[in-house]
Amino acid sequence: MTSIKDVAIEAGVSTATVSRVLANKGSFKADTRDKILSAIAKLNYRPNLIARSLRVQTSTKIGLLVSDIRNPFFTAIARAVEDAAYARGYSVIMCNTDENPEKEALYLDLMRDENVAGVIFSPTQQFNATHVQHPTHIPFVIIDRTVNEGEFDWVQLDNYAAAYELTEHLLAQGYRKLAGLFGDTSSTGFERKKGFLAALAAHQLEPIATQLMPPRLAHGFDATQALLAQNPRPDAIFTSNSLLTAGAFQALRTHKIAIPQEIGLVGFDETTWSELVEPAITLIAQPTEEIGHSAVELLFQRIQEPERAHRKVILQGTLRIHASSMRNF
Repeated sequence: MTSIKDVAIEAGVSTATVSRVLANKGSFKADTRDKILSAIAKLNYRPNLIARSLRVQTSTKIGLLVSDIRNPFFTAIARAVEDAAYARGYSVIMCNTDENPEKEALYLDLMRDENVAGVIFSPTQQFNATHVQHPTHIPFVIIDRTVNEGEFDWVQLDNYAAAYELTEHLLAQGYRKLAGLFGDTSSTGFERKKGFLAALAAHQLEPIATQLMPPRLAHGFDATQALLAQNPRPDAIFTSNSLLTAGAFQALRTHKIAIPQEIGLVGFDETTWSELVEPAITLIAQPTEEIGHSAVELLFQRIQEPERAHRKVILQGTLRIHASSMRNF
């Protein structure tokens, strides 16, 4: 297999010079670059990915940073982004930040090192805009969440409206003692909490409990167990993401709580399991394919027109009513 050293020998330069040219970093003479390109072509050194990018001075890769790949929402987004990028002849480098700002900064630096054409990502709550406002001017599109600083292209669900609608559904079913479990690692959970509280307030109601927590299955399980032990206990539980929903459902099953007769359960994100369990879960389905495709479209618009005005795309969720919230009166 041809190595970078072989390319350096063929071009009559050092391996460090070849590396700089491949990464498009540093300064080098035009004839040096041409020699390296010729050596790459002659030795067939990754011609499809590297030589092509060097010839046109653009990358054929985009980055995708998600906060938790275990969350089915982000899995679906990744598939949509990959499909849309592939249709344009681009490949996707995906990284998982685990809601960790240090990993986020590390992977954003990696995207620069990989010379990607642009990045789509869901930022952590501690996101620092200085990590992306960089002299390299890599285009960025933010998905799922909002940030308080910097100007970006942005694609997100109308979380407030979706949470309001989901809460109104519970109230229409006669539930009055509602508890809410919300993710605390991003703007999404806080916006859904606002919609939940606003719908209750419109009916002159207060929640039995609201809790902010890491959006993980185990936290949903533990929080639901605590709700079952309190007095009064809720007659319905609202969860702000599918992992919290799964944890709540598991806790209710563990304690042999009849759903929805004793306690109703609703959540966010359409997953494979949500319709396979008994009872199936009432939820807000996010338009994941549209989110992914819109993000890619915005990214390529930004690549083609770096100075155009930033755009914010707000999409609507769809209420899917199933048995978990339909009480028999």
